[in-house]
Amino acid sequence: MKKRTKIILSLLALLLIAGIIAMVSKKGKNEVITFETCQVEPGEISTTITATGTIEPVKTVDVGTQVSGIVKRMYVDFNSVVKRGQVIAELDRTNLMSDLSTAQARLRSVQIELDYQKKNYARYNELKQKDLISLSEYDVALENYRKAQENVRIAQQDVARAKTNLGYATVYSPIDGVVISKSVEEGQTVASSFSTPSIVKIAKDLTDMQCIAKVDEADIGEVREGQRVTFTVDAYPDDVFSGSVKQVRQNPVTTNNVVTYEVVISAPNSDLKLKPGLTASITIFTLERSGVMSVPSAALRFTPEASVFGKKYVINDTTAEHKLWTLKDNVLTAHKVDIGVTDGMRTEIISGLEEGVTVVQSFEIGAATAPGQKGKDEKKK
Repeated sequence: MKKRTKIILSLLALLLIAGIIAMVSKKGKNEVITFETCQVEPGEISTTITATGTIEPVKTVDVGTQVSGIVKRMYVDFNSVVKRGQVIAELDRTNLMSDLSTAQARLRSVQIELDYQKKNYARYNELKQKDLISLSEYDVALENYRKAQENVRIAQQDVARAKTNLGYATVYSPIDGVVISKSVEEGQTVASSFSTPSIVKIAKDLTDMQCIAKVDEADIGEVREGQRVTFTVDAYPDDVFSGSVKQVRQNPVTTNNVVTYEVVISAPNSDLKLKPGLTASITIFTLERSGVMSVPSAALRFTPEASVFGKKYVINDTTAEHKLWTLKDNVLTAHKVDIGVTDGMRTEIISGLEEGVTVVQSFEIGAATAPGQKGKDEKKK
């Protein structure tokens, strides 16, 4: 009885092992490898860096006054269009005219003194010719005459300075442009004791703006003058503005231990949408190549493993550093290629394969569909 039981158990074990082998064999037969392919073809390769910046006018002038006084009249306001030589403001002239009158009175006084010293010197000179006075007396007369001449020259300069300061009471626009800032109002006192007070700021041309981008030190080495730039501003989120790199400034700016460099970007503004002070999100195209033979970068990372493909495919490999794989009649063949620039998505193929060659990019392993199963699945749907 025990012997019969052992025989039955052995038979059951053999049947179980045979079933497992059959299931594994069936599963292997039902697995299908699907390849995703691509072609070596002309494409565009570009690399970019991003930064933020501020929109500014290309040229601005702070218009101030060199004299102190009360602002009597303001002839411009924000957004006023001004021409070169146009009157912007006038200061009260009372004190300046008083200074001029004082300088003119002193000039008249020293001129009278000069006339006297001139006549006195002429008399002493005549007496000296006749040896009627001592040499020291003659020298004193000559010295007084020369001092009087110098005093007249100083007084003339004071009068000229007072006239100039009186002229500074009228402030003119130095350029054609638009007033973008106004610092004073009528009745306000401006003092020029330590620095020239600003009255208004004028932008020369708002149709020609620029963007000052702050580029991280890790990216600044890739930025060159002339590179294409696109940027957006929050005021017009659907509009993309274009420009180019005009200048890469060498002066580093450190903020919270982060080093950035200023990059000046042209920003044409014919429709006047861009306003001074807007924050821009900037994309600088540091590399642009079009029409170069290239493939998706994933194709260069494809590597068939014998353990995965089994006996279904023949693998002809190569020891090249960079290679692409072609598939023909269940034969995977590696081709040595030389690569160029890459943007991470596509990579340039310099040599090794011609245009139009189909290469393997990736693969997927899935279960095979049994005959008639596809129709049944579609009928169920």
